[in-house]
Amino acid sequence: MQIQKVFSAYQKDLQQVEKYLSRYITSDVKLIPEVSRHLIGSGGKRFRPLLLLISAALCGYKGKNRFPMAAVMEFIHTATLLHDDVIDQAIMRRGKTSANNIWGNAASVLVGDFLYSKSFTLMTEIGNMQILKMMSDVTNVMSEGEVFQLMKCGDVNLTEEEYLTIIHKKTAVLISAACSSGAILAGASQDKVTTLAHFGHNIGMAFQMTDDTLDYMAKEKDFGKSIGKDLEEGKMTLPLIYALKKAKPAERKLIKEKVSRKKLSQKSLKEILIFIQKHGGIDYALKCAEKYITDAKAMLSLFPESTEINQLLAVADYIISRNT
Repeated sequence: MQIQKVFSAYQKDLQQVEKYLSRYITSDVKLIPEVSRHLIGSGGKRFRPLLLLISAALCGYKGKNRFPMAAVMEFIHTATLLHDDVIDQAIMRRGKTSANNIWGNAASVLVGDFLYSKSFTLMTEIGNMQILKMMSDVTNVMSEGEVFQLMKCGDVNLTEEEYLTIIHKKTAVLISAACSSGAILAGASQDKVTTLAHFGHNIGMAFQMTDDTLDYMAKEKDFGKSIGKDLEEGKMTLPLIYALKKAKPAERKLIKEKVSRKKLSQKSLKEILIFIQKHGGIDYALKCAEKYITDAKAMLSLFPESTEINQLLAVADYIISRNT
């Protein structure tokens, strides 16, 4: 099954989610919907809402609460992007000028905070205490991830274990929550909730690994981030971490010196990209991502075969095969 077929199957449901997104960013304070719409309406794939809708359907839930809950996932994700772009001093996001570059850092941070608080308002209205507790924990972990990444920014000695901690906290926990909350809304058994949480976590880890690897592979016209953007922001990701581990001491020292510079020249950037390819950093990162996807797919054996299982498998396959 192709990912386009999965999105087509949930087109009407996703249109309902869009209505909730639009309704809940309404505010008398005009800047809030203006900044929110700039990012929410800028071509995000609604990956997290889709996972929630599939998981809910898998567990037999078609109730109306899946729409505001899917909106919660997108709001929290958007809030993290707004905050990330301020921390990274980003200029572009999804091929458009970033919100912080238009309205300034303060507006981006505060609108991000609005989206976080709106998410908890929506969850209170849904009234499911299990979801509220889980999302309280998830957003707390995500905040820890932001701070940990900030601490490690520019650290050329970042270990693979530390990298995995960052992507677990910043990315995987929210994708895990999107999957498990669909099951919780359905009143599914704890083993189903836990299985979908683990499935979501594994595809979330793979999602970020492939995202970070694309930063070294993609042509700029094909990818929303400029090539080497992570390097310019001082972020050490798996392809480079692995290549540094494999290099001889003299070469490692030379590359670390280049990476630690505040401004990377095009020449230095090209040398680093060649270094990563030479030492198999891209292949290694993609193999790690593939392992997470394989493990994620194996977990779904708890469920009988169904259309929804095939849809989740298609999402997992898409993550590892995408180039955007």
